[in-house]
Amino acid sequence: MAGPDGSERLVKKHEFVQPRHCALAGLLVASFALTGCGQPASQGAAPPPAPVTVAQPVKRTVTDWDEFTGRFEAVEEVQVRPRVGGFVNSVEFQDGAIVRQGDLLYVIDPRPFEAVATQAEGQLSDARAKVELAKRELDRGLSLVQTSAVSEQVVDQRRQALQAAHAAEVQAEGALKAARLNIEFTHVAAPLTGRVSRHLVSPGNLVQGSDNGSSTLLTSIVTLDPIYVYFDMDEATFIKYSKLWFEGRRPSSRDTANPVQVTLAGETKPSHEGTINFLDNRLDVSTGTLRSRAVVKNTDLSILPGQFGRVRLIGSAPYEALLIPDAAVATDQSRKIVFVVKPDDTVEARPVVLGPLDDGLRVIREGLKAEDRVIVNGIQRARVGAKVAPQTAQAPAGGKS
Repeated sequence: MAGPDGSERLVKKHEFVQPRHCALAGLLVASFALTGCGQPASQGAAPPPAPVTVAQPVKRTVTDWDEFTGRFEAVEEVQVRPRVGGFVNSVEFQDGAIVRQGDLLYVIDPRPFEAVATQAEGQLSDARAKVELAKRELDRGLSLVQTSAVSEQVVDQRRQALQAAHAAEVQAEGALKAARLNIEFTHVAAPLTGRVSRHLVSPGNLVQGSDNGSSTLLTSIVTLDPIYVYFDMDEATFIKYSKLWFEGRRPSSRDTANPVQVTLAGETKPSHEGTINFLDNRLDVSTGTLRSRAVVKNTDLSILPGQFGRVRLIGSAPYEALLIPDAAVATDQSRKIVFVVKPDDTVEARPVVLGPLDDGLRVIREGLKAEDRVIVNGIQRARVGAKVAPQTAQAPAGGKS
């Protein structure tokens, strides 16, 4: 195997083999190093249980309320129109002000009606004078008929003349009353107490007056206290209320003024109270709803006709219920769940059936017991089957139902 020179090829062979042994040794060292590095990770300590806050459900007597969208309307609304025509002399109210019944609103030029009244007074005086003359002529005829100076026919004619004079007097009195009434109608007064709209006719304009509805519209007035709120009840709710009434668990709104609570736009809690005072006699076939009405106190005049509000109507008899904070309820696809801490401090997801909100707390119809520990804070740290470190909180706050 030696080369021509006897040593050169042998030296090259030793230089080639030496690096391969070094490389294999390096791979073995690296392999042991990697194995040693992975060993501590498998032997590390488990993370501590997550801290959560738990509380037991509140048990108290509650009453269900159903909510509807309603619109307010005035109990009384009147369109102010003149009963006589003429030119408007003055407007005696401020637009949008509160007016009292009998307050002067408009003045129509009374002079034409005063002239008619003067004529009627003259006609009445003439009729009364004719009555007096007819009386005297009848008395004279009755005296003369006893001496046969006049015939019975003349007496009958004079008696008839007296009756005609009395009738003319009555007609003249009626004409005078009508003329004076027209003078009174030239002063247009508020027929009821309420808030008046803007004036629709300015001084100097001619208005038409009549009693058949064709007269000129001057303004309108609406009452504010109390005020109506109309809302539509769906058929399913109506059937539910009927069943409760048949079972004796809820009085019918037709016979009993059931209470309602009203929440205005922008409010989070009811601010006005009232009672049901009307249910329609049929359902609307186009909407399948029953028109209902409640009368609401509006002593501060803060509600105006046309506003919207949320109407809460008593929907059940009082019953015992379990309640928890609404924030403790989570959603798992199509079902609602709460996280309950079991006796071994592990977490369980419990499906529940929710009821309405009652004074900030959520009614739980099914799925919980009074002794269950419900996670009310730290839900994001809870994992089903994992251990937690529960800390008991005070009972959830909430007033009486």
